[in-house]
Order: sequence, then structure tokens, then C-alpha cells
Amino acid sequence: MVARMKRLIYLTVAVALLFPSMLEAQKQKTERAYAAYNAGSYYDAIDYFKDVYSKTRDKQLKADMVFMVSECYRLIDDPKNAELWYKRAVRSPFPKPEAQYWLAESTKKLGRYPQAIEEFRKYRQLVPGDPRTEQQIRSCELAMQWQSSPESYNVEELKEANTGDSDFSPAFGRDDNGLVWFTSSRDDAKGNKEHGATGQSFTDIFETRLDKKGKWSTPVPVDFLNSEFEDGTPSFSADYSEVWFTRCEAGKRESKGCVIMYSTREGTRWSDPVKVELLADSLVAAHPSISHDGQTLYFVSDMPGGRGGKDIYRTTRTSPGSAWSRPENLGSDINTRGNELFPFIRDNGTLYFASDGHIGMGGLDIFKATPQGGESWLVDNMRPPINSPADDFGITFEPGAEKGIFSSSRKGRGDDDLYTFEMPPLLFSITGLVKDEKTGLPVQGATVQLIASDGANMQTETGNAGDFKFSLRPEVDYIFLASKNGYLNGKEKETTRGQDKSRDFMATIQMTPIDRPIELPNIFYDFGKWDLRPESMVSLDKLVETLIDNPNVTIELMSHTDSRDTEQFNLDLSQKRAQSVVDYLIGRGIAADRLTAKGYGETSPKVVDDAIMKDSPFLRLGATLTEQYINSLASDEQKEIAHQINRRTEFKVLRTDYVPAK
Repeated sequence: MVARMKRLIYLTVAVALLFPSMLEAQKQKTERAYAAYNAGSYYDAIDYFKDVYSKTRDKQLKADMVFMVSECYRLIDDPKNAELWYKRAVRSPFPKPEAQYWLAESTKKLGRYPQAIEEFRKYRQLVPGDPRTEQQIRSCELAMQWQSSPESYNVEELKEANTGDSDFSPAFGRDDNGLVWFTSSRDDAKGNKEHGATGQSFTDIFETRLDKKGKWSTPVPVDFLNSEFEDGTPSFSADYSEVWFTRCEAGKRESKGCVIMYSTREGTRWSDPVKVELLADSLVAAHPSISHDGQTLYFVSDMPGGRGGKDIYRTTRTSPGSAWSRPENLGSDINTRGNELFPFIRDNGTLYFASDGHIGMGGLDIFKATPQGGESWLVDNMRPPINSPADDFGITFEPGAEKGIFSSSRKGRGDDDLYTFEMPPLLFSITGLVKDEKTGLPVQGATVQLIASDGANMQTETGNAGDFKFSLRPEVDYIFLASKNGYLNGKEKETTRGQDKSRDFMATIQMTPIDRPIELPNIFYDFGKWDLRPESMVSLDKLVETLIDNPNVTIELMSHTDSRDTEQFNLDLSQKRAQSVVDYLIGRGIAADRLTAKGYGETSPKVVDDAIMKDSPFLRLGATLTEQYINSLASDEQKEIAHQINRRTEFKVLRTDYVPAK
């Protein structure tokens, strides 16, 4: 018993003596972890934070370490592990509200939008006033809509240029678009140091060339520009004789910032790069993009006075070799409280850039900004398939074409790859049917004429099924006119203006047979009067259009009344009503010698056909709506409907060989 007590006392004293040294070691490890994190060495920091987490029993410290591991995974663009560790951080005894926000953001970046919405709603309960929340929820909702209806771009991985490391920010370096420079951290990079924020080699600029078979060559470094530091994001002048690029002098545990470098070409030789003097040495200038006229340089900086993380600025010069002006922030249309990066200015003045601050699909999205005059821009998300839940950035276009190359981490490995994109030519066509308006049967052998606003004029003939087809051109208005003996010409209109996706239009042209009277619907008069009511004009304007489309036709306007009142009164009333229609048509420019007015009074009651039966099934098919038949109907309501059917305005074709006067 005594020996056991002595052993216990010894152990207690030993632990007490050891405890301060354990605390000191733990403190040193924690400080080393934060030092690596603050230096941007996130890969090292992950290991250090995990080591402290596994060794400590302090619940507060454990919670802090879990959160910091999450942050590191987020900052190295590993949303899968970030989501896993943020979930732990949220469930820890001392959760931080921002852990819930970044959990939602990581879930969004993995493309799990419904779950991300739920996580953002949880964050809204924790921090009700954060304006980011509603924007993020709206982003998830829009992303799901965009995925269900993607844009028409064809996107393919540029496999010949990609490696397992990061390959990004391409630029065309020749006027035939057969030379591309891009940024890469592959093994051939000149800088042999490892970047703490990426775990990869420092980046260099590489080039690849397109051979005669349309294959890209194995990329090689552009040695005369690359240094032992990080080099990348090239931008060429319009004649490819000048190049601007980014150089970041960074070590494994320190960062000296980024500057924009410049080189000129004479023949096949490039000059030694020199620094472009834009900002003070302590400020970052990166991701240059030169305008087509060479007078405006766009770039990225986090200089004081910006709107958020990193903003896009521009500077101008009056001539090659002259000094650059004081940089100007592009303003709130472009820059947000987030990060705006990798600008690219097209030859038409449209600016493309990447942002995690505008409404997007997750991570960085590529946006298109169209100048609106003054300092304003119209900013649009480029949507899938250009954008994805991952990071999409660093786009470049072939001059004058809707095709080019961009960068994306969409494979999900955390590394960036190059992708080609191209908007296929818009293809439009129309497939149509010509039908008999009365029977609904196809009209075969009808001539269909295409009349286009760009001057095109062609025709075809309908097949046995009454079908026809034409190819159409973008941004053109079309009229399709169908004609055949025994019918009035039929017409349909279509346009490809404003259509941004290929489409096969469908059209049905109704042709009205001229072997029987044609009723004009909705021609109204006040009781016992012949003045046209305003609601009659729509139907009569369609008749005007029909007469214009059928210039060789003359017609008789036929007006009918019901049998109530005297026969002579009805004849006089119907004649005046028919004449009022003729007068209206003449007033709309139809030649008077094409029109005849005829009032029939009550002498031509309507015969019940299928169309009438459909609306009034109490009538008998084939019955003539005489006064005797109407009086035999069961109710006053039915009698009134029958009288109303008899009160009508029709026209019939008299001639089809009319020759308009010159």
C-alpha cells in the first residue's frame, strides 16, 4: 500500500512537472500553424492545424482547429474536404456563424444546390441581416434553371495542353490563332520552389502550337519570359508585337506581391521583360488585358479604396511608350464586395471577367460586361456550359469569332484545366402544313412562296400530306404565302430575329375554299342600325389583309338578317349593312370595283353544319334555320341563338382574274 502511494505521488508530480512543457509545445505548434496560414501556405497549415487538433483535449482549441482546417481547404479550392470539415465546425461545441455560411458555399460549389439553399437558410437564422444570404439563395435557384436550359456553346477539354497540375489563363499569340500561351504549374516550370497556397510548383508561361492536322503540340515553356518566381496570365497587343503578363515574387512562407511585366517583339526575338510602373511597390497589380487599340490596360488589384476583395481597374496612355495614367476603378457595375479577377477586353469593347461576388453558379463564374455609355456596364452571367459549380475563369476569344479557350476546375480535383468553346452557327428551318380551313384536310400541290426581309424569294410545292420545308437565316423576317386554284391565298409569318439558339419552327397555313360563302365573324351593329360598331374593325381588317394577299379577287359582301320584322325592312337594312362594310374596305384602300354590296334580308337562312353543331348541339345537323324551324325549338334562349346565327355578314368570291389598275 505504501509503495503504491509513493508511485502515485511520483506520477502526479511527474505529470505536474511535464504539463507546462506540454502546454508550451502545443502553443508553439499552434503558432506555427497560424504562421503558415497567414503566409498563405495552406497545405502546410492543414497538417499543422490537424496535428494540434489531434493532440489537444481543450474543446475550444479543438473547435478553433476544425474551423481553421475548413478555411484552409476552402482557400486551396477543395470544396469536398471543406464541406466535410465545415460540417464538423458547425457541430462543434463552439461553432462560428461563418462556418455555417462557408458550409453552404462549399455545398453550392459541389453543385448540390437544393442542399445549399437549406444551409444558407440555416445561416440566415444565425445572421439575419447578412445581404449575401438572399443573393446566394437566388444564385442556387438560377443555377438550377440555367442547368436545365444551357446556352448553345460546345465546350471540350483541351486535352493536349492539360496536365494533372494547374493550367489556366490562355491567350492567342498569333493572328491565325494557331499559337496559344497559357499559365501552368507543371513539372517543366522554371521555378523549382513549391507554392504554399497550391502545393504545386511556381507557375510559368507555356506555349502550344496548332499543327496542320488540327492537333495542339506538347506545351513548352516560354523561357525568355519566365523567371524563378510565378509568371502567368499573358495578354497580347492586337498585332502580337507586345505582351503583358503577371509576375509574383513569392516564397514558400512569404509574398512580395505581384507586378505587371512587359516585353516587345522584334522579328522572332522578345526583349527582356520590364516592370510596368502602375502602383507603389507594396501594392498588387495582376492579370493584365490590353485593349485592341493598345491605349487601355485593364488589370486586377486590391489597392486601398476598392469595393471588396480584388477589383478590376483600368489605366490609359496616349501613345505606345508613353506613361500610364492613374488607375481608375471600373465601378460598382463590375466590382463587388467579392473578388473580380482575370479581365479580358475584346476587340468590340466587351469586357469578360471572373467573379465570386456577382450572382453565379459557385466559386468563380465568367461574366460578360457590355458598355452602356458613360461609366455604366450591363453585366450578364455566361451560364452553362461555360460556367459550372466549380471555378471558371481566364477566358479568351479568337478575334471576331464566338469561340476561344477558358479555364475551369470543373473536374473536381482542385486543379485547373483549359477548355475550348465555340458557339455553333445558328441553324433555322421551318416545317409547315397547308390545310383546308373548312375540312381540316391537307392541301397537296399548293405553291408555298417564301418572302424574306433580306430579299430572298423562293417557292416549293406541298407534298401529299400538305407539308413543306424551308431553311431560314438568322435575323430575318419571313412571310409564307400558300396559293392554289379554288382557294384564297393563305399566309403565315415568322422571324428569326432575336433567336440565340438553333430552332426548327412549325407553321400551319389555313387555306379557305372559294366554292361557298365565307362568313366574317364578329361583325356587329346596334339593333335596327347599319353603322359598324368598333369591335367589328378587327375582323374587317383581316379581310383587308386577305384582299391585299389576293389582288386578283373580286368579292360580293353579303349581309343577312333574322326573320323578325317585315321582309322589306330586312332587305333594306341588310343592303345598308353590306354597303357599310364596302365603304369601310374602300376607306382602307381596297379598289371599289373589287367590291359589291348585296343585302339578302331573311331570304337565305343558315344551314346547320358541324361547326354550328359544335357550339349549339341542340340544333339538328343539316337543318335550315327557317322561322318555322326556329319556332319549334324548346326555349326562348335556343330560339335567340338560332336567330343570332342567321344574322351574319359573309363574302363570296366573284372573280379570280381581276387585274388591278396601274
